[in-house]
Amino acid sequence: MIYSDSDIRTLKGIGDKKAQAFNRLGIFTVYDLISFYPRKYEDRSLVRNISDLTDGDTCCIKAVVADDPKLSRIRRGLEIVRFRAFDDTGLVEISYFNQSYLKNVFSKGETYYFYGKAEKKYSRAALTNPTFEREEDAGSKTGRIVPIYRLSSGLTQKNVIDAVSTAVDLFADTVPEIINPGIRNRNELVQARFAYKNIHFPADIGSLELARKRLIFEELFLLSCSLGLRKHGIKKEDGFVIENASLPSFLDALPFTPTGAQMRAISECTTDMKSGHVMNRLLQGDVGSGKTLVAAALIYYAFNSGYSSALMVPTEVLAEQHYKNLCSLFSFFDLRIELLTGSTTAAEKRRIKNELRDGNIDLIIGTHALFSDDVIYSNLGLVITDEQHRFGVKQRSAIVEKAGNPHILVMSATPIPRSLALIIYGDLDISVLDELPPGRKKIDTYQVDESYRERLFAFVRKQVDAGHQVYIVCPKVDEDPSEELKSVKKYADELSAKLLGIRVDYMHGRMSAKEKDRIMSSFMINETKVLVSTTVIEVGVDVPNASLMIIENAERFGLSQLHQLRGRVGRGSDKSYCILVSDNSGDDVKRRLNILCSTNDGFVISEEDLKIRGPGDFFGERQHGLPEMHIADLGVNVNILQTARDEANALLESDPDLKKEENRALKEQVGFLLDKNLILN
Repeated sequence: MIYSDSDIRTLKGIGDKKAQAFNRLGIFTVYDLISFYPRKYEDRSLVRNISDLTDGDTCCIKAVVADDPKLSRIRRGLEIVRFRAFDDTGLVEISYFNQSYLKNVFSKGETYYFYGKAEKKYSRAALTNPTFEREEDAGSKTGRIVPIYRLSSGLTQKNVIDAVSTAVDLFADTVPEIINPGIRNRNELVQARFAYKNIHFPADIGSLELARKRLIFEELFLLSCSLGLRKHGIKKEDGFVIENASLPSFLDALPFTPTGAQMRAISECTTDMKSGHVMNRLLQGDVGSGKTLVAAALIYYAFNSGYSSALMVPTEVLAEQHYKNLCSLFSFFDLRIELLTGSTTAAEKRRIKNELRDGNIDLIIGTHALFSDDVIYSNLGLVITDEQHRFGVKQRSAIVEKAGNPHILVMSATPIPRSLALIIYGDLDISVLDELPPGRKKIDTYQVDESYRERLFAFVRKQVDAGHQVYIVCPKVDEDPSEELKSVKKYADELSAKLLGIRVDYMHGRMSAKEKDRIMSSFMINETKVLVSTTVIEVGVDVPNASLMIIENAERFGLSQLHQLRGRVGRGSDKSYCILVSDNSGDDVKRRLNILCSTNDGFVISEEDLKIRGPGDFFGERQHGLPEMHIADLGVNVNILQTARDEANALLESDPDLKKEENRALKEQVGFLLDKNLILN
């Protein structure tokens, strides 16, 4: 089995010191080396005529040395070896800096292949420090497509190429074939041994593309099978059958008509809840898409069948907001609703816990304390978690064990590209709210630089004078002399001096939860008019009176994060604005921020963000459970991911435990990933 492969020190030429250098690249076994794919390639297979060279061309030529090389010492520390070479079409000047030994390497009349970047000097072609090899040795450094690898200290490209070449020659033919012939044929995939040889040392561009297609598919297929088996295992868990619950009575009592997306999500969830298996579903929707209504419908659905529900949120302020909103939504129905947070008095906690144990509460809302050891539930049928970031597999499993296999709904206000959602939430079914309720106003977004500072202050005062409130987000808590970044404390002081008579407060992540809740509560009741904060305000607290969001040093944030911050305003009936402040004039920064200015669609923004930054940086820091891709790009290979996922699902449907002989190697690989917690650990 290739995952238990031999140490790379078994390869000729790799001792302890060189092995340590490979280890720094994450390469410990021969298989690690074979699957250490090149970061790019240089096509040295096409030999150009000297007369066809243009300035800036990176090219390969075949030329005869025209004269004896000359060594010149320009000054101390600078030596140059120069000579001319020619082919049937012209002459080229070749120079090597600080490589004096080459004077005795090249001989007049000998033919060499040279590879490098061409320059035009006084209408004559020139190459500086080109790679070279003799005509009789061609095929090692030139005359082919050459792989370029990531390096660590102690390694050169030659070291890596030599080691990979040895490993591929010895082991590529023995790599197990984990994709069965039927799937390979349907998707026109080459065999594993061809793929591993040609991803490193492609015979031609066509062979390289075939190898890439196969290995990208394999990586995504293996991942999909692993997630499918995990989901299959969860699906086997028996769940409460919740049916014969009358939803129309709840929906008819609403003062508005749910969107089509909301009705579709409700239908998908209730189908799960009637299935006899535990529901494990992600409800994903942009800011303002109406996730709370879907949650309320499911809570009512469970209540009408005799089951209670729990809604867990990350902060006390958000718990209180949900409590008020759901009490209002259920005002026409006889649901017993309680709120349990850290601020709940000891006497109230005892009463609520007793009521929960006795089955006298239909909906309990609170923070993680809902699942502390001394909380005992009676007939808990539905658990809903509303969190900005992923609620992990292990935590959900703990809840299932504690509460007796309730149905699970995870709500996320972070629009995630379809490809990432399939991976990050791979053990969950997914419902998407891709439609905003009528009346939701577009937030006008603008990009400005520091020259607009005084106008910004004036706009803040104008919004406050009109009775509105303002968020200002800074990237730093404290001032950092080494970076010209706005800091929360200094900015709040500056604003207080500028906006005399207006209450300004600040908030950041170093504060205690109690202090943050106090500051946020003051802002919610309109005592504080301007709140300067770090990104801790991202969590979905609803302040309908906030109409302006200013984000300083906007280039420091990802697009998806900027969109989440923007979503803190525009929650009321008044016109709202988001101002992105950045003095960075780089084209990439302008392009990113212009995307945000051009659309309010979080899913469009998230797709662009993924393309620009890649999955590893999508969440600002590495997302818990996001597997590392060796060759697949989740921002680009979405179609292959969907095909691989469809094939994996079909395979698991026909062979749920991968018992067929043709799937034996696949089962070993999947088992390794799951056993070692390499996927969604």
